[in-house]
Amino acid sequence: MTRHKQVLGPDDVRRAVTRMAHEIIERNRGLVDVVLVGLQSGGVWLAEQLASEIARIERPVPVGAVDVSMHRDDIGLRPVTPGAITDLPVDVTGACVVLVDDVLFTGRTVKAALDTVTDYGRPRSVQLAVLVDRGHRELPIRPDFIGKNLPTSTDETVEVSADGVVIAEGDGE
Repeated sequence: MTRHKQVLGPDDVRRAVTRMAHEIIERNRGLVDVVLVGLQSGGVWLAEQLASEIARIERPVPVGAVDVSMHRDDIGLRPVTPGAITDLPVDVTGACVVLVDDVLFTGRTVKAALDTVTDYGRPRSVQLAVLVDRGHRELPIRPDFIGKNLPTSTDETVEVSADGVVIAEGDGE
């Protein structure tokens, strides 16, 4: 049996996105050359919501998506299913790329995203925005913008959507 516990509701997610959008604008002293890049698939909806909020606050920014599956370092350990689309609407060379993902856990997906983005150019800088930071890092990766720090155990899963954040915990069955 799996138990589910909602830790953030839709209003909490909306407030976190609004705060993160303000932080992105402030940290970059505006939006010159800023491009948001969502990690397939969980980060894409969040990048779109951040872009919408940033446009409401100041002005529109380009939004793209990357499929990191072919850059993962665990290809031999688990099945790789490429099929998501990498779509970068602007040249990332010289840009400030803000990678966006729903959950940061070990950091391995972010490392793969860094490798993917640099296949398309050399950004001036790369920043990381995540809605949920779970901890448990295996690589020295730290987010620049965090919606919520959410300590979890390694056997829990975190499900994130615009409707909220849910922790699922199994009982060993």
